[in-house]
Amino acid sequence: MPIASRDIRTKRIYEAAVDDDGARVLVDRLWPRGIRKADAHLHAWMKDVAPSNELRRWFGHDPERWEAFRTRYRAELEHAGDALRPLLDLAREGRLTLLYGARDEKHNQAVVLAELLKERL
Repeated sequence: MPIASRDIRTKRIYEAAVDDDGARVLVDRLWPRGIRKADAHLHAWMKDVAPSNELRRWFGHDPERWEAFRTRYRAELEHAGDALRPLLDLAREGRLTLLYGARDEKHNQAVVLAELLKERL
């Protein structure tokens, strides 16, 4: 059994795909504006691990709500059952890049998700 790589990165989907990305997984509930699916070079689009619509709307990418968003989103993920399993499997196989559409590179769901996945490996 391969050793967990813990090589999990986050990246805006608007940045060009490169070979170094490894498995590219979009973790937004909504498809990002202006991106053609053919140009995304995705391994998967996992809407089921994205924040709920209610949480996403509440957060609104407001940095002042970041800590509360982190806590609430992690709680949602704890109740997500086996939804994280495919991501954990990909992370064990090699580099995993979690893609998101938000402009803020530090305050988005991919950051929280990467943190949680690393803890579970």
